[in-house]
Amino acid sequence: MRVYFFSRHRVLRSLLLVMLVFSLLAWGYWYNHSLQALPAVQPQPIYQGSSREKEIALTINVFWGEEYLPQMLEIFAREKVPATFFIGGRWAEQFPVLTRKIHQQGHEIGSHGYTHPHPDQLSVSGNLKDIRRAEEVLVKITGDRPKLFAPPYGEHGPTVLQAAREAGYRTILWSVDTVDWQRPEPQMISNRVLEKAHNGAIVLMHPTAPTVEALPVIIQELKSRGYRLVTVSQLLRHLEDDK
Repeated sequence: MRVYFFSRHRVLRSLLLVMLVFSLLAWGYWYNHSLQALPAVQPQPIYQGSSREKEIALTINVFWGEEYLPQMLEIFAREKVPATFFIGGRWAEQFPVLTRKIHQQGHEIGSHGYTHPHPDQLSVSGNLKDIRRAEEVLVKITGDRPKLFAPPYGEHGPTVLQAAREAGYRTILWSVDTVDWQRPEPQMISNRVLEKAHNGAIVLMHPTAPTVEALPVIIQELKSRGYRLVTVSQLLRHLEDDK
């Protein structure tokens, strides 16, 4: 009986060892294959424009908050300020009239993906699929193809950056975050922008009630400091001049 038990124990241990080795080999193959699929030099996200130009871009990520967008558009129109709206494809399908209005009023429209996934959890092909699906929707509604991509949650791992580049987009992040999705007091939102304002800043906002209230204060104060408020694409023109 001892011999039988010992033999069975050794067999089980050997099987576990074989399974472990197989798992490690499989993981190694997948990891190496994933690395080979990515270029040696990764594209980098853009956080801001040229520090030599007194310009700032206001950006609005849109996947909810449609009830506040008309007010934001009124403020931008009154102040004669263009902004860059990064719009989610699924949201645009639900609100095509509002999406078209943003475009018709002269604002820049970038992509915020289609489903608002966690991009870092997707492969290159998964990110490409999401980006291209959003592109189809936005082109159908506005007639123009977006050139800028703001990844949901600001996630910008290698698969995200590679997918955006393959799709022909520049990945845009920010240098000033209002954190307005937490819906703080309007004064806190304006303070966050005005205390961190700098040449070439990209300001991240969302359509919320306190953002609407803070927006006129932000715009008027930035103008009084001599900043030109431009779209992200306009901001990047000067960034190219710095190279």
